[in-house]
Amino acid sequence: MLKVRVIPTLLWKQFGLVKGIGFDSWRRVGPVLPAIKVYNQREVDELILVDIAAQQSDEAPDFESIEEFGQDCFVPFTVGGGITRIDYVQRLLRAGADKVSINTAAYTTPELITEIATHHGSQCVVASIDVRAVGSKSWKCFSHAGHQDTGRDAVEWARELEDRGVGEILITSIERDGTMSGYDLDLIEAIVQTVNVPVIASGGAGNYQHMVDAVTKGGASAVAAASIFHFTEQTPAGAKSALAAAGVPVRQSLHALNGQAG
Repeated sequence: MLKVRVIPTLLWKQFGLVKGIGFDSWRRVGPVLPAIKVYNQREVDELILVDIAAQQSDEAPDFESIEEFGQDCFVPFTVGGGITRIDYVQRLLRAGADKVSINTAAYTTPELITEIATHHGSQCVVASIDVRAVGSKSWKCFSHAGHQDTGRDAVEWARELEDRGVGEILITSIERDGTMSGYDLDLIEAIVQTVNVPVIASGGAGNYQHMVDAVTKGGASAVAAASIFHFTEQTPAGAKSALAAAGVPVRQSLHALNGQAG
């Protein structure tokens, strides 16, 4: 089994980071760059930064800011929001992104996924799927930061995205987002059983056990979270310790490795 990753999610809106509940009621939580520097020190496995306001305009991503953030990010860095063209991907990679996350554009221009995978490799493209439950074990996909019903079934869409070449799938329950009530384990399991690429669980983490459950019960390859790290004393290092204690393989921190060496 590959080592499970713990990935803080940074939601960027205009001049700083925000966090909401159910993709709404956004609350400012601070500037971007200091958060990236803090997470560097905490030795997280990766970071995901999403410009949630990008879908509201036709403007290109803020390459200048991404380059500034990238210079201070020393872990794999995924950037999403407003990526509608292959040349945007090229510029983001030059600015310091290691991967790009595609959500809304995948519905309107699905061939973009294949184009990115062809030019830069599947490992470069993360498909982000935001969903709402519609009955028992059925979910519909929403685009435009969770506000527009695409009519797509989440499981079928995940299968199509894999066929188009994505390297991994970030699946987010809109209803669970920001509630810290736990991931939608049925959703995670349904996606994991459908695709052969890594699945990142998102939406609802409130404690370490939720993360353990997403992996051991849902089958996720990684856990993404925001509120748990912004609004509680729980940390990525604590999450890794809890996962390891549950028998889940994780990347050890340099501090832990140095302690063993000593």
